[in-house]
Amino acid sequence: MRSRLVLALFLLHLAFAALADKPVAPNSVPGTIRVSAEQAVELILANPRMTIIDSRHTEEFAKGHIEAAINLIDTGTNSESLTRLTHGKDYPVLFYCNGERCPRSSNAAKTAVALGYKKVYWFRGGWNEWVDKKLPITK
Repeated sequence: MRSRLVLALFLLHLAFAALADKPVAPNSVPGTIRVSAEQAVELILANPRMTIIDSRHTEEFAKGHIEAAINLIDTGTNSESLTRLTHGKDYPVLFYCNGERCPRSSNAAKTAVALGYKKVYWFRGGWNEWVDKKLPITK
C-alpha cells in the first residue's frame, strides 16, 4: 500500500513538472483585441468575412476545429500566407490555438500586427475553452 502511495506521489510530481515546462501564452498581445469564446462566437457571426486562423499543428486541426477555420501554424504565418488566406489588412482576423499553455496563436497574432493588419483578434482560451464550453466543432 505504501509503495502505491509513493508511486502515485511520484507520478503526480512528474505531471506538475511537465506542466511547469510548457510555455504559457502572454496575457495580452499589443495591437490585438483579446476575446473569450463567447466574444469569438459573436465576432464570427457578425463578420462573415472574418478569417479564422487555427495556429495548431495539422494533426490537431484534423481532429477538430472551429467551423470555417484555416489551419496555419505560427511558423508559417508571414506576409505571403496572410495575403493568400485573408481578405486584406482592413478585414478582421481571429487567431487561436490550444489555449493558455500554447503560445502559437499569440506568435501568429504578433506577426499579423507587425505586418499591418488592423483588426486582429486573439482568442487566448483557444481550442480548450471552445471545447470546454461545448461550442460547435467540425472535422
